Amino acid sequence: MNKLLFFSAALVAVFFFSQATGQDGRIVVERLTRSGQQEEMAPDTVARDPIPLGEVEVTSLRVNRRMKEVPQPMTVVGSGSFLKQSALTLSNVLGYEPGIAMGRDGAWSTNINIRGLGESRLVTMVDGHRVETATDLTASFSMTDVNDIERVEVIRGAQSVLYGTGAMGGIVNIITRDGYFAAQPYLSGNVTLGYGDVNHLFTRHAGVTTGAEKWTLRLSGSRTTADDLRTPNGTLPNSQFTMSNVTARAGWRPAKNHIFKIQYQNNWSENVGIPGGSAFPGPATATYTDISRHLWSAGYTFTPVSGRLSSLKANYFTQFIQRDVEMIPNTVTETVLPNKSRQVSTPVKILPIGNHLMHGGQLQSTWDLGKHHTLIAGADIWSRSVRTVRTKEITVQVFSPAGELVRTNQLERGETPTPASSFTSTGVFIQDEARLWRNRLTLIAGGRLDGIRVKNEKGLDIDYLIVNGVRNDTPPNQRITFEAGDHRSLSWSANAGALYKLTRETDLTLNLARSFRAPSIEERFKYIDLGNLVRLGNTALEPENGASADLGLRIWKPRFNLQINGFVNRISNLIVETPGEFIFSTNTGTGTVVSDTLPALVNANVSRALLCGADFGMQYNVWPQIVLLASGGYVRGQDRTSERDLPQVPPLNGRIGVRFAAPRTGTAEITLVGAARQDKIAEGEKETGGYTRLDLALSSIPLRLGPTRLQFFGGIDNLTNRSYTNHLATNRGSISVEPGRNLYLRLNLAF
Repeated sequence: MNKLLFFSAALVAVFFFSQATGQDGRIVVERLTRSGQQEEMAPDTVARDPIPLGEVEVTSLRVNRRMKEVPQPMTVVGSGSFLKQSALTLSNVLGYEPGIAMGRDGAWSTNINIRGLGESRLVTMVDGHRVETATDLTASFSMTDVNDIERVEVIRGAQSVLYGTGAMGGIVNIITRDGYFAAQPYLSGNVTLGYGDVNHLFTRHAGVTTGAEKWTLRLSGSRTTADDLRTPNGTLPNSQFTMSNVTARAGWRPAKNHIFKIQYQNNWSENVGIPGGSAFPGPATATYTDISRHLWSAGYTFTPVSGRLSSLKANYFTQFIQRDVEMIPNTVTETVLPNKSRQVSTPVKILPIGNHLMHGGQLQSTWDLGKHHTLIAGADIWSRSVRTVRTKEITVQVFSPAGELVRTNQLERGETPTPASSFTSTGVFIQDEARLWRNRLTLIAGGRLDGIRVKNEKGLDIDYLIVNGVRNDTPPNQRITFEAGDHRSLSWSANAGALYKLTRETDLTLNLARSFRAPSIEERFKYIDLGNLVRLGNTALEPENGASADLGLRIWKPRFNLQINGFVNRISNLIVETPGEFIFSTNTGTGTVVSDTLPALVNANVSRALLCGADFGMQYNVWPQIVLLASGGYVRGQDRTSERDLPQVPPLNGRIGVRFAAPRTGTAEITLVGAARQDKIAEGEKETGGYTRLDLALSSIPLRLGPTRLQFFGGIDNLTNRSYTNHLATNRGSISVEPGRNLYLRLNLAF
């Protein structure tokens, strides 16, 4: 308690210190102009425009538009939110937004759920480039440095027309900081230091941006270290991590209407604890010894000065993701042999390694067919290849019937969990936008056709066996899990959207979409042998198909902002695990191949899912310096075939808060976050109770210190140290209690 009082007093002191020094300073707000340059705004701008009015420009819809000009339900989270909140990861901040819920597998590995659909049914991008790894345990949201984010654009709802397979629940586009072209040479940068006491998290980040009329360059780097998380019920073991990030971006404008850009990103983490997770059952200790993401990309944009072609864009990217895991099983298996002797097997260490390589390219053209008529047409192709290996080190002790140790064998078992595979998607898309009735009605319609090709090599459940140093590449009982194959399919998607302006500040939106998701490599070729049961993929899976509708009302008044949407999403051919059999061929080691059968849970297209609900976001400027905030979401998910509840559906959740802005001081925001009880659960899930949590965030105005600006951020998450459970985290693994009280402080020095 003394520590809490001291930290709170320090935050308040910083808050009022900035007011005392603010007489000689002024509020500086960065805004991007149409030319991409930054401009400084007058101090009273903050007071006059304290809530968003839909004027921010978004890029994730393939063409730049203001939020208020597009019918799709969108959320844009700017860099300021990641500074003023604790922002342990990207998901911590996005979880505040309407229709978005956060899940976790520790402190580092987090994910989001949009309207009841998890990461495998969302398309996640970094600067427009897909992040594809495996399943919901991929932690793709954790492989981006929050200090390097410019903004995150989230589209809630299906968007397969624009981005192809997987976009059944929404799009998340993480846009990182970049340089800009300017009439005069410039140099700017920042240094950020942060601390959070819930896991002794230390963050150090530095970035520098420079450029001129013809060129730009940005370099940045960061490093974060964290110990085990502290919860109200004690420390969460094996939740530590160390993360580093390096980025470089450069641009060249040889002529006014030609722009070339290249970038490199390297995000790597070490000693990342995985305290829970269904992939590691039992008392096993699992750690990412090394997990990294490398991205190279190059893009070209041509904007003609005349004619109907508005822009032509081409880009290429390659992305490599590596996941090295070390698992200590902490289990012992004892078997009684026919001669009454005992065999005790102790797995010492299991080392899975997964390498995911992606290549992709896109060509997009934008046409202005009239003053109020825009057409987008293009093609894209991307391919992902997977290479996995798994090494098991096992000690086998044989005891005589009298209990004497007869011998000890050291075994090394080499496996390929997923056969070497590739997934290639090639698509063409077109989208038409027309603005009618003096821009009161906007209509959008589009379609897409994709060709999917999946290739795989033959899979074996054991590649080799080393016994006491002697290697055997054709060990007895070697199973053939998957024969080599080449599977091709076609999928299509379509969408239609309408935005009607009832008044200058109020509009109605309607979105209809047909989406699809091709089965992933892991869903096709999964092979997990649990001894008496096998969890098995299915090479004959068909794509999931979705049909969705979204109806929205939006109000963009200077003092009142509201977005409310109701939605329904029906998914057929839903891929689920069903009881079945694993029929396999076995090499006995004598040249004879025999067939056998094991009970299995097999992926199959058997279900029709229905998800429906609503979400909303509101900000009300009740007084010049006071803004009320509220957001929430509810989704109900059922399997219409079996009339059972769908898994991983978040409960009714939301937040309500108040933000106070002092013109020459900064802002203070207190928020009550909560979720209802979730008893609409799938088989095997646990009911979770409702909870509320209180958060406090403070931020100062930028203080002038000569040529630099210093800004303070701080706050307290879970102010009352409430013990509560997150439904999406609890039902993914063994994490039953969320982090406790977290006192954080962040300093940002900019020049």
